[in-house]
Amino acid sequence: MQNWKFAISSILGHKMRSFLTMIGIIIGVASVVVIMALGDSITRRVNESFTKNQKNMRLVFSPKKSKDGSYTQTADLYAVDLGEESDEATVEPPKVQEAWIKELAEIPGVDGYYVNNSAMETFTYESKKAERVNFIGANLTYIQVQNYKIIAGRSLIPQDYQGFASVVLLDEGLANNLFSSPEEALNKVVMVGDYNYRVIGVYKNPDNSAGSMAQVYGGNAITTNTLLAANFGLDEITDITVRVNNTSLVPELGPKVAKKLTELASPQQGEYQVTDDSAIYQEVQNIYGAMTGVIGAIAGISLFVGGIGVMNIMLVSVTERTREIGLRKALGATRGNILMQFLIESMILTLIGGLIGLILAAGLASLLGSAMSQMLEGTPVTVSLTVSIVSLLFSASIGIVFGILPANKASKLDPIEALRYE
Repeated sequence: MQNWKFAISSILGHKMRSFLTMIGIIIGVASVVVIMALGDSITRRVNESFTKNQKNMRLVFSPKKSKDGSYTQTADLYAVDLGEESDEATVEPPKVQEAWIKELAEIPGVDGYYVNNSAMETFTYESKKAERVNFIGANLTYIQVQNYKIIAGRSLIPQDYQGFASVVLLDEGLANNLFSSPEEALNKVVMVGDYNYRVIGVYKNPDNSAGSMAQVYGGNAITTNTLLAANFGLDEITDITVRVNNTSLVPELGPKVAKKLTELASPQQGEYQVTDDSAIYQEVQNIYGAMTGVIGAIAGISLFVGGIGVMNIMLVSVTERTREIGLRKALGATRGNILMQFLIESMILTLIGGLIGLILAAGLASLLGSAMSQMLEGTPVTVSLTVSIVSLLFSASIGIVFGILPANKASKLDPIEALRYE
């Protein structure tokens, strides 16, 4: 206990010097903890997004059959369409009927489906304009399966499809952009290209974030896929998605569903395949892991420099307190007592630095979390208890490691020579 008192009194006796010594530790610990907090939040967000997307099995037509007969198309983050001319590029996918997709929904394990088409259009209301809006033509099950929440007005109904009604639903962001509020948007007529659409509702995607494509572009809007096809010369069905609630069934159900659709469509060439995004997910994880490693190494250099600073200041402290060490030894202090005194002082120095760095990291994480709240919506940036404990233990270990040399030097001083020291 006496050693702890000596260590604390020595640090408090040289406050400014002690603080300057801690700076390297403070910066290093704060950097590492913030990186880990951000990494944890981003990883959780990616995992949640990937799990959600895994429930939606997207079916695409491929002019080339899968070599292994898996009916699976692996997505590649770095895949580039070079637009090579070939016989396969001219193969037209068969016209899909929604009745076929309804048959897919009857396969055990499949909970729902939706089909849609889309176009990138400009929305105009009086003097206001929203460019590059993702205009989606959806079937009747689209909004329900996507779990969109209607916050004003109503959703699409069968009569809208039967009568080719010129109606549209806007997402919340687009409604606020063109109008003062979602309620204000109701029953207003917006112009899309050469066509007028009456706003019948405003919806919100509970899983949406500002980092999504809807925010990168001008927003999302939904109408019937039949009307969008008629007005903009599109197929009524260009995207097919089958939903499952148990993601563990995806590897089995995906190929089964794709094979069934291929049988129903009977294309002359090619087949329908289920997309597999696991490769993209793994690539994103690898990229982030590499970035974390590089930034962590830079922060580690800061910790190393901080440790050198601690060792340097402890060597100065040993020199300054040579007579004190000699007096303690003359009064019966053992080499172990002296060694422990300086190790404890070094450890307390780095531990306090680590604590300050941890507090600083928590504040920075909170600020960054607020700044990135839209991109990481629903995923707060926080410093976990485990990271806090590990960072403090690591700080203490730096003090021990870099304090060994000065402590050892102090413990080996000859008491007689130390007492003579001026």
